Amino acid sequence: MLGRIASARRCGASRSLVAVKRSTAAAAPLSTFISGSTVNNSNQFKSSKWIGVGPKFDSRAIIAASAASYSTSSPLHSAFLTSYDAHVAERASLADGKLGGIAPKPLDAAQTSALIEEIKVASSSDANANRLVELLSTRVPPGVDEAAYVKASYLSAVALGELPPTLISRVRAVELLGTMQGGYNVATLITLLSNSDKELRDCAANQLKHTLLVFDAFHDVVDLSNSTSSSPEAKAAALSVLESWAAAEWYTSKPDVPDKITVTVFKVTGETNTDDLSPAQDAWSRPDIPLHALAMLKNKREGIEPEKDGEIGPLSQMEELLKKGYPLAYVGDVVGTGSSRKSATNSVLWYMGEDIPYVPNIKSGGVCIGGKIAPIFFNTMEDSGALPIEMDVSNLNMGDVIDIYPREGEVVDAACDELVAKFDLKTNVLLDEVRAGGRIPLIIGRGLTSKARVALGRDASVSDIFTMPVDPTEQPKGYSLAQKMVGKACGVAGIPPGKYCEPAMTTVGSQDTTGPMTRDELRGLACLGFSADLVMQSFCHTAAYPKPVDVVTHHTLPDFIMTRGGVSLRPGDGIIHSWLNRMLVPDTVGTGGDSHTRFPIGISFPAGSGLVAFAAATGIFPLDMPESVLVRFTGSMQPGITLRDLVQAIPYTAIQKGLLTVEKKGKKNVFSGRVLEIEGLPDLKCEQAFELSDASAERSAAGCTIKLNKEPIIEYLNSNVVMLKWMISEGYGDARTIERRIARMEDWLANPHLLEADDNAEYAEIIEINMDEIKEPILALPNDPDASALLSEVAGDKIDEVFIGSCMTNIGHFRAAGKLLADRNTATLPTRLWVAPPTKMDAAQLTAEGYYSTFGTAGARMEMPGCSLCMGNQARVEPGCTVVSTSTRNFPNRLGQGANVFLASAELAAVAAIEGKLPTVEEYMKYMAKVDATASDTYRYLNFDELPEFVEASDKVEISDEMREAAKKLRIM
Repeated sequence: MLGRIASARRCGASRSLVAVKRSTAAAAPLSTFISGSTVNNSNQFKSSKWIGVGPKFDSRAIIAASAASYSTSSPLHSAFLTSYDAHVAERASLADGKLGGIAPKPLDAAQTSALIEEIKVASSSDANANRLVELLSTRVPPGVDEAAYVKASYLSAVALGELPPTLISRVRAVELLGTMQGGYNVATLITLLSNSDKELRDCAANQLKHTLLVFDAFHDVVDLSNSTSSSPEAKAAALSVLESWAAAEWYTSKPDVPDKITVTVFKVTGETNTDDLSPAQDAWSRPDIPLHALAMLKNKREGIEPEKDGEIGPLSQMEELLKKGYPLAYVGDVVGTGSSRKSATNSVLWYMGEDIPYVPNIKSGGVCIGGKIAPIFFNTMEDSGALPIEMDVSNLNMGDVIDIYPREGEVVDAACDELVAKFDLKTNVLLDEVRAGGRIPLIIGRGLTSKARVALGRDASVSDIFTMPVDPTEQPKGYSLAQKMVGKACGVAGIPPGKYCEPAMTTVGSQDTTGPMTRDELRGLACLGFSADLVMQSFCHTAAYPKPVDVVTHHTLPDFIMTRGGVSLRPGDGIIHSWLNRMLVPDTVGTGGDSHTRFPIGISFPAGSGLVAFAAATGIFPLDMPESVLVRFTGSMQPGITLRDLVQAIPYTAIQKGLLTVEKKGKKNVFSGRVLEIEGLPDLKCEQAFELSDASAERSAAGCTIKLNKEPIIEYLNSNVVMLKWMISEGYGDARTIERRIARMEDWLANPHLLEADDNAEYAEIIEINMDEIKEPILALPNDPDASALLSEVAGDKIDEVFIGSCMTNIGHFRAAGKLLADRNTATLPTRLWVAPPTKMDAAQLTAEGYYSTFGTAGARMEMPGCSLCMGNQARVEPGCTVVSTSTRNFPNRLGQGANVFLASAELAAVAAIEGKLPTVEEYMKYMAKVDATASDTYRYLNFDELPEFVEASDKVEISDEMREAAKKLRIM
């Protein structure tokens, strides 16, 4: 399985600069990049520390020094440095200069080209010569970034003797190519293995020995080592690279995790969710990690003192703690709940991690300790090379200096050497991940080492160097549905809990507030083509109220995705999940850069942008198979009860059984990190099933499965085939990828078969919910999606605003709300009502049926199809108001500053909008009697195979034989 990593055929950039023709910007000649833009800064070397990789850069220390080192009396008057230093000074002044201000941006392609033009004409006697080289060395992103293309082009030309060296010698050019991690540098380094100059040849070999992102170029090295036409020297150089890869020198040369780590505690009591670390309102700045980190913990709370409440986080507080002389460790009762955004991890590590040599504005390493760490956040910490630890934090306080003994599993008060707490590492490979710089480089590197050993005629095992995942000691008696789905994606019958595996990724989703970060991660992975079968990009979080940076993303990200074989939606199309779900193949596995990527058919394991990029690029996903919790519904749904009530019945019942607590200190959560498997509702439509799977994100579950009968899935896929063909007719791309997905759906429809859990499958817990006993709505209380109450317990609470929208809604909900609003007795609503359908197709159908007229007459604020209030980064409710929302979660300050938000069904939300309060159960049931009377008309779903416009368009689309054959080969995934 590990071997598939290094041979991901469409992922690498082994053809180096030639392959870049797929990107318009990168394919342009170097002269087109010369301009006078402002930018960025350099880093300087500092002593290496264990978490870092090689020499450590200190971005904070260099910001002021960079500008101060420039002299206008220099023999070389640098127009580039003049503008660059102005940018450095501007960034350094942000946040009142606390913690050194904000690091300058990395160089872009135009700035890199301008810098190179000055290097070409400079001499070593120029006062700024070293700075120019340092900027080129350290401030250009690695991988297949456009600026990396410009840098690699110049360095390759110097290294190959095509351009005369000035400030950078041929050997130094080779060394700098070796710092670029992979992509455009690889082909040049391999070419140099055959160079007649021994120094260049040996230098190129040394750089390749520590380059992991070689992908297809691996075979070029093997071929060179075996070639009869190559010189003995070239063969020896290639063989030395293979031997180094086989010996894992890329790993063993890195400092090991020490036996003792000393840190200062930065304690955040209660729950830290990803909105606290990466606020939705600041989503526009997420790719600019240093700038975005300013917003971490910007809202005042117990023990936290923001620099500017609601704007800038506790910089002075952290600065004061750093004076103790140790790195900070983030410590909290519950850490990282909520969204999958890696930006939350990036923010923490910007202040508590370490700079990565030659990689601007990204940090690795660091320590995070939580009484409970949310699974996705734990994973993003792993991927970033951090050390996440779950343990009792009740005896840790802000400012404590502690010694962590990672191998002994102990934390000791550094002042008195007293034991504070014990812990167990979550996985036995965690320390390997930290040493490697993260889980992703460890996986890629292990695969490369294994492949090199096979190429050298040896055993593929790498257990002599690496700590390998430990398989469960006992095999389960039977497999659950989730375990069978993952097993199928791994080519086996099932995967037991606790086993490490790498399931094939059939479907990968990316949305627009994490998409730019995923793009950057893909560039860092040297990805020029996706290996996952279908990768889809949406624009549902920023389309309605785009900032200038969002407009740029809307124009540039689609091309980036489609040129790599992905599918791109368009601004205004609607919510990622409402579209991605219609592209699913039953019983397959996927992931997405949104915590609500929870498939109604198949299973997904949502992730941060780094892991999403990895899955898209390589086509696999690293997974320690979680345990499962079975939720089994029995009985029948009672009058007036909706699916949203069943959603909230899950935490409500778990609380009653003592399996879930609302209190954050010592929090219990039976669902956390486990797969939530749901049975007992087999005839739900797939749109309805998504309401249940969607909400598994609020339970901090790793994933979710729902047992459905074939009939609703067949109906869903027949509709979706027509919709996908319509997409092709409308010019959506990549057309070949959409064709292949249609072919896979039609292949399944020709022989529909669904996996089922074994009768003797084992679960960590089984929760029975008798629907006969649910006789009134259940709501999530402000401001915690776990906190639950019956309607009768909160009836009468005044409501100021109501939101009907988000991925938790479908067209039936809007019809129900529309019929209730049409029947209201008052001319105007006592509340402010927001309405946002999930897709443009829903909006069009609701308009055709007259519901938009009803909403407008009622005074509703109609939002563009998309996320709207749900994420809170676009429009916002009034500060301090009380809201009933159909959205996914209700964390503090999410929908509005200081807002108190109930989560409820669209039907109850509509009643609250009409009444201006939460109704009594009796009042609610009177309204619902009207809804139930027309239920067959109300709860009709969008079946595109019954809509003439879509059927007519689909009839004109033919699926190629090539894509049909490709689909057949993918049946096992």
